[in-house]
Amino acid sequence: MSYKIVFMPRMAPKVMEMAQDLLPDGFTLHVLDRNVSDEELQAALKDADFFLGFSWRIGKAFFEAASSLKLIQLISAGYDRIDLELARKAGIPIANNGGANAVAVAEHTLMLMLAVYKRVIYHNANVKAGKWRLVDFTELPTYELAGKTLGLVGLGMIGKKVARRALAFDMRVQYYDIFRLPEDQEDLLGIRFVSFKELLTTSDIISLHVPLNEQTRGMIGAREFALMKPTAVLINTCRGPVVDEEALYTALKEHRIAGAGLDVFAQEPPPPDNPLFALEEVVATPHIAGPTWENWPKAFRNGYLNIQRVAAGEKPLWVIPELRGYV
Repeated sequence: MSYKIVFMPRMAPKVMEMAQDLLPDGFTLHVLDRNVSDEELQAALKDADFFLGFSWRIGKAFFEAASSLKLIQLISAGYDRIDLELARKAGIPIANNGGANAVAVAEHTLMLMLAVYKRVIYHNANVKAGKWRLVDFTELPTYELAGKTLGLVGLGMIGKKVARRALAFDMRVQYYDIFRLPEDQEDLLGIRFVSFKELLTTSDIISLHVPLNEQTRGMIGAREFALMKPTAVLINTCRGPVVDEEALYTALKEHRIAGAGLDVFAQEPPPPDNPLFALEEVVATPHIAGPTWENWPKAFRNGYLNIQRVAAGEKPLWVIPELRGYV
């Protein structure tokens, strides 16, 4: 028996070669372009057994034709573009990538911390412009991660990997999550649980690792910035709308906090006149933390593994929390 997997959207040729090379026996891969019409999408899904890919087009037209799907398998961690109410009604399990991008995002998170603390962008631009040590070190100081307190908001697979790497830099690590780890696991990781308010008031660096949903949208705003240390740095590698960007701009402009490292924005791509881009305290990257070259085979292996489990009559792994108990 052969199972049909619909993959969307088509990625770079080398990535698609990898997807084909890793495809298990007994499965075929039907690849759709990003701009495929609703009619073409529905035609492809009509006799498909599985969907593999990103969440951009998983909406009304998708679910109208998805009656034969046994699993929607994402190769990304995020799923905020999916209409979850339609997903519940359809009764199709949706799984994310099982932490395939966790190492990549964790490394990027530490890179943003270092880039802000060491003022890498500022110094890089000056050196390339022929300007050498423009100011005294006391006027524009750089800092060390060692001895600083890192506050992780969200302790999933990515958050745990950030914690381990931060501990290697001799940081103190604390976290807040709606699901607390057992104390013995906290001891093994070398981290401690604190309330959200305590995390905001005591952390030198606050790093966000939560999914985007109604509870987390705008969870870091003016009230939260007012609680932070004036020397605090905010790092966001999860989703842009988790942070109120206007409040962040005000907090930075008025020196209520000291800096920010951002891989995600409320609007993507952000407009060139986004006021955050005018601030030297901000280091920005283009939502690029996850897709490293090493991440692609991990994502495909995890995706194919989960698809094979379901094809064999087993329950899928990594079902998103909002659908557990519904499918």
